[in-house]
Amino acid sequence: MKKGLFNILSVTMAILLLASTISWKVEKHYCLGHLMDIALFTSSQDCGMNMVSQSDGNGEHVEDSNSCCDDEIIITEGQDDLVFHDNDFDLAQQFFVVAYAYSYFNLFGNGFELERSFDNYPPTIIVKDIHVLDEVYLI
Repeated sequence: MKKGLFNILSVTMAILLLASTISWKVEKHYCLGHLMDIALFTSSQDCGMNMVSQSDGNGEHVEDSNSCCDDEIIITEGQDDLVFHDNDFDLAQQFFVVAYAYSYFNLFGNGFELERSFDNYPPTIIVKDIHVLDEVYLI
């Protein structure tokens, strides 16, 4: 239960981070007041009824104000200030962290455990008490 909740929370946080850092663009094309096309991240296709732009004598293009089509663009900028700093520690702080980690992990012993070879074999069956037969007693 706890592991499953942790996995769900971590996936939710990853999706939230991804959604907040991506820039979103939604473009809509209207023709005569009706929605003709919606595009996400790309430009929408026009309906083909756009008026041809006219050029005046100066070489500039002037669009007709009586055009029947409208384009609506919604842009949401993502966060660009997320920066990963991998060298925040100076050399003295790095030495301290390495020495602290080394001393902490070696605090509880070296961590090496010898493999016992007799774990796979059953103990011997004691038929008689040898100490009593040899009359050897601990005082």
